[in-house]
Amino acid sequence: MLKKRIIPAIDVANNKAVKYVQFRDPTVIGDPAEMGQKYADQGADEILYLDTTASLHKNEVNYDWIRRVAEKLYIPFSVVGGIRTIDDFKSVLRAGADKVGVNTAAVNRPALISEAAEIFGKQCVVLALDAKPIRNKDNEIIRWEVYTHSAHSSTGLDAIEWALRAEELGAGEIVCTSIDRDGMKSGYDTCLLKKLTDAVNIPVIASGGAGSLPHILEAFTVGKADAGLIASLLHYQEYTIEDIKKYLSEHDMPIRYSVGKSGEN
Repeated sequence: MLKKRIIPAIDVANNKAVKYVQFRDPTVIGDPAEMGQKYADQGADEILYLDTTASLHKNEVNYDWIRRVAEKLYIPFSVVGGIRTIDDFKSVLRAGADKVGVNTAAVNRPALISEAAEIFGKQCVVLALDAKPIRNKDNEIIRWEVYTHSAHSSTGLDAIEWALRAEELGAGEIVCTSIDRDGMKSGYDTCLLKKLTDAVNIPVIASGGAGSLPHILEAFTVGKADAGLIASLLHYQEYTIEDIKKYLSEHDMPIRYSVGKSGEN
């Protein structure tokens, strides 16, 4: 079994770190670069930044905050949001990011994934998959639908089918966010995760819903995710990354131990 990763998620709006609930009602919580450095020092394996201003309001990507993050961080980080073209990929990577995530632009033009993978390598291309469950009259989930524009626009696409196509096109990993659970701290959608991890052969990062340490463990044991994206638990200082990794280790989950500021996790 591959060692699991713990990845703090930091939303960015107007160059500030913010926290959303179901992608709405942002609250400013700090500076993106300083928060990233704090989590790196705690032993985070990577950091994922979501530029919601660029994504939702169709703004250009602001590279200033990305450069500031790159100056502070000594671990890999990804940038998702507002990426529309190969030139955007190139500019974000040149600003210092290690990976680039796409959602809306990839749905609109799937060839963007294959073009980016060919130029920059699959390891740089992340599919950001935001999904909501579709239920029948008995309230049973029959499938999950892909949403774009920071979870504000439905597409009609089946989430699992879209993930499989993105993998074929060259996506190197998938960040799967359960929109209904985002910020709710009710647990990841392990059913969605399991269906996704059973279907694809690239790493899947669980996102949306972590409210306790058992939730994170379930994403790995039940959902079979390769990494856990965590926001509220860290941002509101309920746990540190050391706490999370210690808990997972105590439950026999193989995890990475990145070198933090003190030289150990």
